[in-house]
Amino acid sequence: MDEERILLGIRTSTLVASALVVMLVGLAHFGLRWWTQRRHRREQAGAAAPSATEPSARRWLSATLLDLVAPVALLLWIHGLLDIPDNRKARAIYTQITILRKLAMAVIGIFAFASMLMVFESVRQFGTAILASAGVAGIVVGFAAQRSIATLLAGFQIALTQPIRLDDVVIVENEWGRIEEITLTYVVVSIWDQRRLILPITYFLEKPFQNWTRASADLLAYVFLYVDYRVPIERLRAKLTAILQSSPLWDRRVNVLQVTDATEHAVQIRALASAANSSHAWELRCEIREKLVMFLQQEHPEALPRLRLLQDAAHPA
Repeated sequence: MDEERILLGIRTSTLVASALVVMLVGLAHFGLRWWTQRRHRREQAGAAAPSATEPSARRWLSATLLDLVAPVALLLWIHGLLDIPDNRKARAIYTQITILRKLAMAVIGIFAFASMLMVFESVRQFGTAILASAGVAGIVVGFAAQRSIATLLAGFQIALTQPIRLDDVVIVENEWGRIEEITLTYVVVSIWDQRRLILPITYFLEKPFQNWTRASADLLAYVFLYVDYRVPIERLRAKLTAILQSSPLWDRRVNVLQVTDATEHAVQIRALASAANSSHAWELRCEIREKLVMFLQQEHPEALPRLRLLQDAAHPA
């Protein structure tokens, strides 16, 4: 309950602060517009009739109130969407609006303050200096954004060469997943357990990774078994064939059972089968492993791995 109250307080304070900032910007805009129009009326006194000025003032006041109310209403609406359980889209919109609002307020505030100073003759040089410093700051930002520009170029390179494509099955950072989203700056990989792995776009140009669907989607499913030397290889091979023929996951291309190693304790057997895609390959591996183990347990328990001890007859235990 305390955590929920704290989160509620943070959301409420953030909303109130955002609304106050938007209203302050609107009021500043309101005052600047009012002062500009008043100065203009003074310079052209008598040019407009009172009857024409009055409706114009009402329209101007309505537009100003709309400028104040619309952003606040938008923030309230988006903030209300954050309270629903599935609020992914609302969070995305709220994040974008928050960042863009802060950036726009900073830029508008600097230029508005500089423009106000340039109106007065005595401080006009300060306004010019602020605008000039903004241009210099833009050059500095451009030099600082070299890495971001390189990232954008990497995004274009990925789009042209296509080492990855949408819905490709990849192994990155020892995680199996599918390419869910590709942008100019980052890639979203959907992990098998519904997590999301966010990687910079340059990762796929600078580091090695596995792409299981680069040329084709079909894969080989393999299963290793460790059994005793008394295992009946031919019966085990026939059982593998029966398992594959009854399975809808097998695409009927590869069916192999081989003895791949023999140690002092057990024999290593590899069952190899083919599947149409990585999902079918994983399920087929699990099915083959489960049914072969059950076959050995029920039909040939003597083939299960065991450890032998030799006892000297002259010195019984």
